[in-house]
Amino acid sequence: MADSIEHPLSPQDCLVALMIAVSASDENIRTAELLKIQSAVSILPIFRDYDGDRIQKMSRLIFDLFDQEDGLDALFGLLRENLPERLNETAYALACDVAAADGSLAETELRLLEEIRYELDIDRLHAAAIERGARARHLRA
Repeated sequence: MADSIEHPLSPQDCLVALMIAVSASDENIRTAELLKIQSAVSILPIFRDYDGDRIQKMSRLIFDLFDQEDGLDALFGLLRENLPERLNETAYALACDVAAADGSLAETELRLLEEIRYELDIDRLHAAAIERGARARHLRA
């Protein structure tokens, strides 16, 4: 689990881990979701100096956590310890983008987003705006 990571999680690791967690939450990781994660890491300024090879390590961490009964609580604990509060809305926006990437939201994804909102203390109005933006960006013709 966390022992397989050589150093503490960076804020960027936390963002990647959360995106992977959203993708894995419905037990069906879709290509569109993986492309969304890769795209975010490739183009967003927050990931400018991020080592893309760490995506694989974060994936293993999430899969290890999700194999445990209290894995989601452990993930939120890691986020509390390593994600600066100023990035909470960024984290939620990235999570929403991954959830919306395949054009549908499974019940498990919706529940996880709700828990993320709570854990990251995202204001309801801000959450609604973030969700609306994700929906608009991923709308299909």
